[in-house]
Amino acid sequence: MLIAGPNLTIDRTSTIPALRPGEVLRLADVVVTPGGKGLNVARAARALGVRAMLVSFLPGRTGRAAGELIAGEGVALAGVTVDGEIRSTAIILEPDGRATVLNEPGPPLADEDWMAYEAAVGAALSDHGVLVCSGSLPPEAPDDAYGRLVRRAHANACPVVVDANGAALRAALGSGADVVTPNLAEAEGLLHGRADEAVEASPDARPRAGAAALALVDAGARAAVVTAAAAGAAVAVGTEATWLPAPRVEVVRNPIGAGDVLTAAVAAAIEEGLEVVDAARRGVAAAAASVEAPRAGDLDPARMAALL
Repeated sequence: MLIAGPNLTIDRTSTIPALRPGEVLRLADVVVTPGGKGLNVARAARALGVRAMLVSFLPGRTGRAAGELIAGEGVALAGVTVDGEIRSTAIILEPDGRATVLNEPGPPLADEDWMAYEAAVGAALSDHGVLVCSGSLPPEAPDDAYGRLVRRAHANACPVVVDANGAALRAALGSGADVVTPNLAEAEGLLHGRADEAVEASPDARPRAGAAALALVDAGARAAVVTAAAAGAAVAVGTEATWLPAPRVEVVRNPIGAGDVLTAAVAAAIEEGLEVVDAARRGVAAAAASVEAPRAGDLDPARMAALL
């Protein structure tokens, strides 16, 4: 599995009894780790026993330090050095399971930076059976960045799974991504212009997710998996949509990154040769198992198997 996760971050994950905006608050249990959706996918792939490589920008001194931390985890990384410094993400967890995430955009790219990144991805394609494009793009990256990577992978007969939103997702659809895996808010944001990023399961999540998955296929994807938090996920292939209810689990540690784990499990199953619906079943089970793990992207494969 080759993972294009260009926009790394430093995650600062902490807990607090209650988040009260406008007040001076003291955080507890602060954990600082490298992060980003692409890295979460790589961690999940490693937990699943899948050979994976992550391709990311490494901005400045802090980027190089993040690269060393990632290597220390045992994740294979191809780093593309750029100017600026790596972004940070604040993740604030409350006892009731609510998570608040504050994302920085990252440093802007120079004109030649994306070309260098695209070349790094292209150089590694022949060694992997599936490409995953995951997460946000740094400022000044081309809007069709993931679309370019989809076309490059297809030229190498490599299927592509894309987890993105906005213009990046639209470009991937236009290039015929094999599977897209947005959450319901991201899918409806692209399809209907809604901007809400909340992903809590709503009473009408099932029909909305099914309609969104079918619309994404109509827009160019060969298949779509639209997640709806604790409700489950809708899978569309052709003109048919299948609903996969999520197994019931308790968020005991960290709900962040469950969608990234789903994407990793889906990509791993596709690389193995499974059909999309069966791959999505594995993804839903993996995502459910991941909310019991302490760090984004982690999961217990035995727990995933039991939930599956």
